[in-house]
Amino acid sequence: MGSLAECRIQNSKLASFDYPAINCRKHSAVLTDFGAVGDGKTSNTKAFNSAISKLSQYSNDGGAQLIVPPGKWLTGSFNLTSHFTLFLQKDAVILASQDESEWPELPVLPSYGRGRDAPGGRFSSLIFGTHLTDVIITGNNGTIDGQGSSWWKKFKADQMKLTRPYMIEILYTDQIQISNLTLINSPSWFVHPVYSSNIIINGLTILAPIDSPNTDGINPDSSTNVRIEDNYIVSGDDCIAIKSGWDQYGIKVGKPSQQIIIRRLTCISPDSAMIALGSEMSGGIQDVRAEDITAISTQSAVRIKTAVGRGAFVKDIFVKGMNLDTMKYVFWMTGSYGQHPDEGFDPKALPEITGINYRDITAKNVTFAGKLEGISNDPFTGICLSNVSIEMSEQRSKKKLPWNCTDVAGVSSNVTPQPCELLPEKNKLDCAYPSDKLPIENVQFKTCSF
Repeated sequence: MGSLAECRIQNSKLASFDYPAINCRKHSAVLTDFGAVGDGKTSNTKAFNSAISKLSQYSNDGGAQLIVPPGKWLTGSFNLTSHFTLFLQKDAVILASQDESEWPELPVLPSYGRGRDAPGGRFSSLIFGTHLTDVIITGNNGTIDGQGSSWWKKFKADQMKLTRPYMIEILYTDQIQISNLTLINSPSWFVHPVYSSNIIINGLTILAPIDSPNTDGINPDSSTNVRIEDNYIVSGDDCIAIKSGWDQYGIKVGKPSQQIIIRRLTCISPDSAMIALGSEMSGGIQDVRAEDITAISTQSAVRIKTAVGRGAFVKDIFVKGMNLDTMKYVFWMTGSYGQHPDEGFDPKALPEITGINYRDITAKNVTFAGKLEGISNDPFTGICLSNVSIEMSEQRSKKKLPWNCTDVAGVSSNVTPQPCELLPEKNKLDCAYPSDKLPIENVQFKTCSF
């Protein structure tokens, strides 16, 4: 477990607190040491930046933690540093500024080639970091409020000249922990680790209105060795979306998302997926494992989204133990998810979708058991469904078939209702699920304190 770094704060108002983290810190400071005012009105962007700048001097001397005490701390975008912990106490709320001048402009991500909302650049995320090592954002269930409604209105009115900010985005970083916080109302995606590795995201409550645009919960993007556990997400978009770049730009960067484990997720998203693979998957997605996951009043469960022009692959996907209630689709794969960054995509770049395994699933109040649509001349293969019990909704039209399959191949075993002919029955088959552990599963938390 390693030695414990005892971190003391000379501030009688702050009670000491133990918390789990991948690394403890030798040095501490409180946000108010840097002139911050927690009244919800005063901008604290300078206080956050000066605090983190000051604490960065300890990155090679045991690291540092910045404590955000109870209060409402209004701020624009700020940047993290290496060997650093941002800790939000129980009644601490970080409020995102609605003043666009407090959000610096960033270039587009190289694997996307353009912004998601507009062709030009993008706003920096509220909490941003790049080219770092050992970064922790945690707390005693403190809150980060993105105050996203004004951004959603601008987006819906087509007024965005740059892409909306994400809540937390960390690029080119090794060792990331984001845990034990409540995140609400992000302007767009909530948590976006990209081009990064060795990531643990656990104990988050993520909440956005179910009609808010693009408020994905957790989006690992071109990242490796990721552990996502014990999260509760209500979203206007996918609760989790695994991505790896868009068409020719993602193919050129060529960084897959791989070695990802998702456990004990609860998702509510009436218009989107509990877990989406894609649609931006042009660096490839491989070795994703999901187990003990729950979706309620959600459009689909573990969905694959891709298109001609994406190239790359989605393969070695393993899902075990899904509990679903009130779903439009249990199984949904789409080969015609046709949004492209520009006209420069290669129509010959066909994605390889293979080795997709689902087992041990119960679902009730379902409109469609499965809609599996591959690509003509590029079928999705190696699909396996086993031990699946689906109760169809009484309200659904009896004219509509429970299954619709084209350009797919695979097998099924003990699936009710009986799947389409392209997934023929194979007796007493258990679809694959790996018995080994991913390296990130062996990472143990230390008990840290301040």
